[in-house]
Amino acid sequence: TEEIAPLGQWIQGLGFQLNEEMLLKSIDPGASMRLVAKMLSGVGGILTNSFLILLTVIFILFEASSFQQKVRAALGDPKGTLPQFQKIIDAVNNYLAIKTLVSVATGVIVAIWVAILGIDFPVIWGLLAFLLNYIPNLGSIIAAVPPVLLGYIQFGLGRAVLVAIGFIIVNVVFGNAVEPRLMGRKLGLSTLVVFLSLIFWGWVWGPVGMLLSVPMTMVVKIALGSSPTTQWISILLDSETAAYSTKQTSSKTAPSPETPSPPTQTATHLSMNVKESPR
Repeated sequence: TEEIAPLGQWIQGLGFQLNEEMLLKSIDPGASMRLVAKMLSGVGGILTNSFLILLTVIFILFEASSFQQKVRAALGDPKGTLPQFQKIIDAVNNYLAIKTLVSVATGVIVAIWVAILGIDFPVIWGLLAFLLNYIPNLGSIIAAVPPVLLGYIQFGLGRAVLVAIGFIIVNVVFGNAVEPRLMGRKLGLSTLVVFLSLIFWGWVWGPVGMLLSVPMTMVVKIALGSSPTTQWISILLDSETAAYSTKQTSSKTAPSPETPSPPTQTATHLSMNVKESPR
């Protein structure tokens, strides 16, 4: 009873009339323990998946040094192939570096804005914005929901609207201006593809797979776009703007049909000599 008394006083301070007997009847210790056990089980699953992914990355890094030798042994004459692999790796590294930089900036600005507005746990909301920024279109919406609701609970509708406006400004500036300028329009993904990749990688690796779904899908898209035979699949994965940009670029770089070259001076001179010769 002594442990529950502060909770009852806090509820009464909010304007609700509640005594300790009613509070004891409404609290089920067994249900609380089941809820805590379920939450700990979910956290354990996330940690397990994170450990498996980290272990996989470590093994990949160990194999990276001998990968080129394996490709040479498998292909025999890889002179035209290894540069293509290097091109894919460079594009993926460029995407991940820029996306990480933009995500860090997004998380820092969100944390500062939420702290200025007096919302609790600004570091957590900044970290959430950083992680979910890897998911285009949907990630920013998901990251904005908890701090907006908390702002509404703490201060009312006006503060919640200010939190939402801050998220909108940050994501419009970084998503529509900074990222396209740094990456180029070709590194876009369709919203449907983003949603399907969330479902697929979430089914494979759980919550961690959902966070890594878009980077892994981008790796596949870049690899498909680097080859002329599979570039059409990469275009299907593009967003509408990126697909149009790719089409415009390919039309500009396509060779123009050859025009017949004018007859050379030597050929014209010979034809005139033939006409002037006596029969």
